Amino acid sequence: MGYIKTKGIIIKEINTGEADKILTIFSRNYGKISGSAKGARRPKNKLAAATQMLCYSDFVLFKGRDMYSINSCDIIEPFYEIRNDVVKLTYCAHFVDIINDAIQEGQPAPKALQLFLNSLHLLAKTEKPPELIARIFEMRLLSILGYAPYLKCCIECGNADLSREVFFSFKQCGVLCQDCGRKEQSSINISQGTLRALRHIAHCGFNELFCFDLAPPLINEMGRICKRYLRERLEREYTKLDFLKSLNMP
Repeated sequence: MGYIKTKGIIIKEINTGEADKILTIFSRNYGKISGSAKGARRPKNKLAAATQMLCYSDFVLFKGRDMYSINSCDIIEPFYEIRNDVVKLTYCAHFVDIINDAIQEGQPAPKALQLFLNSLHLLAKTEKPPELIARIFEMRLLSILGYAPYLKCCIECGNADLSREVFFSFKQCGVLCQDCGRKEQSSINISQGTLRALRHIAHCGFNELFCFDLAPPLINEMGRICKRYLRERLEREYTKLDFLKSLNMP
C-alpha cells in the first residue's frame, strides 16, 4: 500500500458508475496497469483533462488491493492532432490493439513504450506517411518482443550473397537466397529495398529508426510482410486498418 509516481499514456478507458472511469495506463515504470479515476467524466473534475484516451501524463497513484486509484495527473502531451483526424486515429487504434496484446500487466516495457510514443509523435506532428510509421512500429515492436526475423544471410544455407533474388520465409522467420527460396513454396519474393528497410528497422539504434523514407510500392510490399508476420507471431488478425479501405485511403 502507498503512493507511486510514474509517466504513462492511457490506452483504454471504461466508463463506470455515474461519472467514474477505469483506465488502462501504459506506464514507464510499471508497464501496463489499471487505475480508477473517480469523477473523471465530470467536466470540472481535476482528473477530467488528463484522463482522456491517448493522454500522456504524469500520474500519482495510490496502490489499492485490486487496482490503482488515480490521485492526480498532469498532461505532458495530449496528442490532439491524432484524436481530430480519422486516418491518424485509425492507425493509432491499430497500435493500441497490438500494445494491449503484446504488453503484459505489471511488466515494465520501456523500449516498447518509447517506440509507441515516438510513433504517435510522428503520426501527430509530421507529414511522414502513416503507413510507413505503422510498418516501422510493427516490425520494431516484434523485434523488441524477441521475434526479429533473421535477415543477415540465408537462414537455410547461410549464403550471404543476397544480391540476386531474395525471399522471405514465414515458416523459418527469415530471408532465403535465390536457390533456397525457390525450393520453399510458401516463401515470397521481396525487393532489395524492402530487405534493406527490414534490416534497418530490426537492428538500428532508436535515434535512427524513423530516419528514412520508402517509395509507396516498397511500403506496400513491406505491409504484406508485416501483416502476415504479425498475425503469425502474435496469433491474431489485426483488422483496424481495414476501415481505411472503405475511405479509399492507404
